[in-house]
This record gives sequence, C-alpha cells and structure tokens, in this order.
Amino acid sequence: MDAVRELLTGYLDDPAAGWSMGAPGAIAEFARLPDEPVTSGPGTVVTGRGGIRVDPPSGTRPVAHRTPVGPGGHWNHAVALCLPAGDARRAGRTAVTVLGPDTGALRAADRDAVLVDLGLGTPTVDACVRTADPDLLALLRGAHGGPLDARLTAALVAAGPHRVFRTAVGRIEVYAAIPPPDGRSPDGPHTHLLPDVLRSGRTHAATAPVPAGHLPCGHLYPAHPLTDLTGGRRPFDPARLAAFDRLLDRFGDPAQREITAEVTRAVQAGERPGARPGDPPGRAAQAVALRVLAHTGADPDVLAAWRGRAAPEPDLLDPDGDRNAG
Repeated sequence: MDAVRELLTGYLDDPAAGWSMGAPGAIAEFARLPDEPVTSGPGTVVTGRGGIRVDPPSGTRPVAHRTPVGPGGHWNHAVALCLPAGDARRAGRTAVTVLGPDTGALRAADRDAVLVDLGLGTPTVDACVRTADPDLLALLRGAHGGPLDARLTAALVAAGPHRVFRTAVGRIEVYAAIPPPDGRSPDGPHTHLLPDVLRSGRTHAATAPVPAGHLPCGHLYPAHPLTDLTGGRRPFDPARLAAFDRLLDRFGDPAQREITAEVTRAVQAGERPGARPGDPPGRAAQAVALRVLAHTGADPDVLAAWRGRAAPEPDLLDPDGDRNAG
C-alpha cells in the first residue's frame, strides 16, 4: 500500500493528470490547470472549481490499461483503482436520501451544508449533491424517499449545488455550475449523469481488464501522448508514451502485456496478421498496439494488413473519445 499511495500522491501533484470516480452513467471528474491556485494536503487537492481526496484502503489494486477510441487511430489510457467487490460497494440507495451535514467535506466551510444522495442505485459510488440553500433543501427534503424525477432534476440544474461523489477510494467534489442539457461540460471539474447508460447497470467498460472479483472505484488519467486533459489533440509525445509504458510494466494486466509484445514483435518483423484474441480486453490490447505502432515508426503497409484483420468491433469503441465511456 505504501507503493500505491506513493504512486497516487505523485500524480495528485501533477496538473497534467486527471481523475474520475463513479460508474458508467454517473461520473465525477477532477482536473486543474497548471497555473490554477490550489490548496493541498495529504491525498487532497482543492481548487476554486472542485477538489479530490484519494485515500485508498488496504487491498486497492491499480490496473493500468489502454483502450481504443473511434476509428481514427486514437486510444485512451487509465489506471483503474480496483477493490474486491465486497469492499468496493457503497450504499446503492435507490431513492433520494437526505444524509445530513457533510462532515467529510474537503473545505471546512462546506461541512455544515447538507449532503443528499440522489438515489441512482450505483453500486460503487454515492452520487450526491450538497447545499445550504433553504429553498433547495426544502425541495430535497420533500423528495426524500422518492425517485430523482424530472422536476427535481430541473431544479438541481437551475440551482447548481455542489456535487459530491464518494467511493471506497475517496471523493470528488464539483463546485462549478451544472450545464443545461444542451450545454457543454466545463474543462475542469464536472459531472456526467446519463440515465440511459445508468440503466445498463455496468460497473466498467468491457475492454478494461478488471481482475475477477474486483470492481473499479476510481480512475487516474496520466498525461496522454496525443491529447491534453480536454481531449484536444497535441503533437505526439514519446516521453508520455514511455511513462505510461512503465505503468503498464508495473500495474498492467499480464495477458494484455503479452498480446502487446507479440503484436509489436510480429509487426516489426513484417509478419502477416495473427489470430484475434478471444476476449474484449485482449482485442483492445491488440488494437491499441497497432495504433501506438503507427506513431513509433512501423511499416505502414504491414500496419494496413494488420488493421484489416484486427479492427476492433464498433461496440468496443467509444466513438467520442470520452475516457469514461465504452
């Protein structure tokens, strides 16, 4: 656990790294600008737009992995913070529930405000709002015990209370306003609430090599070699690629590492495409290996032959590049 805490503390100090906590359909993200004022403490970073506390319990297992994104040769990478399923599960409330003062708030000034679980039923995250506004509190108390309906959702969007997402490895708080349904999420801390995705009941993407009997409770996103934290394209950075390769060597899935190594060897040797792996994480590793090789000097003709045989299925791809989607 000392090594895990050292890893996570190092990335909390890195403004090029992003974080998320939640489940598909209910996600809170934390990111900050390099020059943004911060207040920090053990496992904690807070800005004027949001904050994060990472406090992994014993048994937390980091799992580094890459997943293909869309048809354009991009990929995402992440370190999933996994726990045995019994330790990962939260309350899973299915009704709006007033919890009382948020004594665990990251800022002392917020600890008298009231925390309300939205009752999304998510197994690994308590998705909450926090407010001291008397009118909004009256509305939330009136909704206690019932579902998050359209009227309450509209009121929350208009009022913009703090969002607080709590998992077994910590919490993310978001202070920024909630964008309207047709608006755009801010580039800094923000939340996603997607009812259609929530109804699928997934705890993670099929392409993520989460160990059997475990569930992911949060994700770390180190600096990416092709994009910035907002998803904007940047010139390929081999140092960032090498840095994540080291995480894969230390915390990656052995089966994915073996597939990546074999694809790399075969392509560099000019060999014909081999068999496709039998599971989604394996096919994701194969697809990403080809995408990485396109940036590291592989023969384009050999890559074209492999891509024709090893293109990942559309249902394994996130078409929009959202690192918290499929």
